Amino acid sequence: MDGELLKYTQNRELSWLKFNKRVLEEAKDPDVPLMERMKFVAIFTSNLDEFFMIRVGSLYDMASMKVQTTDKRSGMTAQQQLDRIYEAVAPLYKERDKTYAEIKKKLNPYGICGLSFKELQDPEKKYVKKYFKDQILPVLSPQIVDANHPFPHLLNKEIYVVASLKQDNKKMMGIVPVPQYISEILFLPGHDIRYIRMEKILMEYLEVIFDKYEVSDKNYICVTRNADISPDDESLDINDDFRVLMKKTLSKRRRMAVVRLETANPLPESMETYFCEKFHITPKQIFRTKMPLKLSYIFSVAEKVPEHLRRTLVYEPFSPQKAAMVEDETSIMKQIRRKDILLSYPYESMEPFLKLLKEAGSDPSVVTIKITIYRLAKKARLVEYLCAAAENGKEVTVLIELRARFDEQNNIEWSERLEEAGCRVIYGFENYKVHSKICLITCKTRNGYQYITQVGTGNYNEKTAAMYTDVCLMTADQEIGQDAAAFFQNMSMGNLRGTYRHLIVSPNTLKKKVLELIEEETKKGTNGRIIMKMNSVTDVEFIEKISMASRAGVEVDLLVRGICCILPGIKGYTDHVRVTSIVGRFLEHPRIFIFGRGSSEKMYIGSADMMTRNTEKRVEVACPVYDPEVRERLNHMIQVMLEDNVKARALDSSGNYRKKEQTGQPVDAQEVFMQEAVQEAARVKKQAKRPFLDFLLRIFRR
Repeated sequence: MDGELLKYTQNRELSWLKFNKRVLEEAKDPDVPLMERMKFVAIFTSNLDEFFMIRVGSLYDMASMKVQTTDKRSGMTAQQQLDRIYEAVAPLYKERDKTYAEIKKKLNPYGICGLSFKELQDPEKKYVKKYFKDQILPVLSPQIVDANHPFPHLLNKEIYVVASLKQDNKKMMGIVPVPQYISEILFLPGHDIRYIRMEKILMEYLEVIFDKYEVSDKNYICVTRNADISPDDESLDINDDFRVLMKKTLSKRRRMAVVRLETANPLPESMETYFCEKFHITPKQIFRTKMPLKLSYIFSVAEKVPEHLRRTLVYEPFSPQKAAMVEDETSIMKQIRRKDILLSYPYESMEPFLKLLKEAGSDPSVVTIKITIYRLAKKARLVEYLCAAAENGKEVTVLIELRARFDEQNNIEWSERLEEAGCRVIYGFENYKVHSKICLITCKTRNGYQYITQVGTGNYNEKTAAMYTDVCLMTADQEIGQDAAAFFQNMSMGNLRGTYRHLIVSPNTLKKKVLELIEEETKKGTNGRIIMKMNSVTDVEFIEKISMASRAGVEVDLLVRGICCILPGIKGYTDHVRVTSIVGRFLEHPRIFIFGRGSSEKMYIGSADMMTRNTEKRVEVACPVYDPEVRERLNHMIQVMLEDNVKARALDSSGNYRKKEQTGQPVDAQEVFMQEAVQEAARVKKQAKRPFLDFLLRIFRR
């Protein structure tokens, strides 16, 4: 174990919990509209669910292995990490419950009320009773558990109403699954937004459901199962259909070990012991919560907020604007050939990139379109344009990653649709996920082949492009295009060791190049400069190189949204390192790397975080940015984010985040970018009208 490393690093799981705490802080911020605050509670909850399914699930597997390994950044074994996680999560539950209750109470005067059965008015009780008898009772699948009826398999993250039953002095347990095909909440008649959750309705009518029994100890519970299944661990014969393997993997995920049990009410000692035995868990894995076990329904509640309340309760509407660097009436392919174009989501629309694909699909000069896909929206025009291109006779190659966690089923369905249209579909590699975001359009001209390359920091997902901040570079730089062509050839042949002149690609060159660039700045000493914006930092070699740069006097700014295992401000190790995290209205997602200053500055955008899994176990692509206007724009964005003193939090040497002091003008980076996008769109629109106005003016003067 490297004792020096432990002095300026922290555990990744505990760092992630601190990130999620920052999400919860947004729910507590009085400057955030009430319904948006409730959404942050829902996001916090969803994040925590995934954390238990994946990270805790992975540690659970590691802890059960005979050979124990320790975390390089904290010196803890898997079991020690689990113990610390359970310890750290307990106060977060209490904080979340309190935050939820406060927001819920403040929403009541606006007529937005989540109700218990006792809080219903008499007409509403009649309405609920009729709904229960007509719509719920006929489809319920209640079960008893006794010597003749075994304990059922409880599905991951589904709610079950449970109770102790008694009949003729014989005790047993009753379990009622909340039907998955019934809405999570029932909206009540009337002008206000009044609703009751389905599990509360079932709790109220348990005596009706189990009418032959005495019912006591009513509760509802939810299990979280380990979902950290990787097909890399499965035996994969060369003739196996990868889609079939993934379908089997998804089925297996439903039956994995329980890592957490959540309950609405305290469990009687006998029931707690019973569940611990059945799920093979300990009491510290049981969490009681006073708020709903699932909160995804809050987004449908928010959609019902009436117009006259929207200004008060939700964010002021913002739609992605027309891109400042794109002309409306001119071919997008021609524009890219003239100069590089940068799109900044969600401030600008994804439309120009989609337009590029649509245009390429019908352009006679285009011969091939190649793209990597990691996540797509449920409805994806991108797929329709790729299919149309294939049907128009273009050679379309789609490298789709079926192992995009929790999007596997969606990607399986899209891969089938693409193949049906005549696209060539290939998949990722055993042991390596393809996480890159790159698209190559090849045109045949009289002078040979010409390339248009797109490289992005985020997925080709039309829905998240309006919710995640990302950047997208479209360039006609022919050398970058040649690299992209070589990249796709290598991917088709299973060659992960390709080298390129401009693109840096993991697992072969990306990490090596980034470490070399850090070394270059380290040699400059106090004249060195490093700015890197990412989602996570865990890679030990990267952390050690950043520490060396700091010791040499290099000024280092890391903009890291989530996990950050390097601790800044540790004397003698990270004195010159600053770590900033921005959590706001949109999910921060770009990866932007800047090394040096002025004319010698080197800049890259790409898909990779500085995590070992990204740099060694994934196919990632980062692309240099050469265009002066694009470089200036990215530098401006980074500078604004570094100046943010509203939504930004600084990581201190103890591993805690603190809001920056507001000295001078408040700066909310996301708000600045929204305003700039609106102003630029208005300016471009005005310029577009000017030629017509000048024409009218000349006519009038005559």
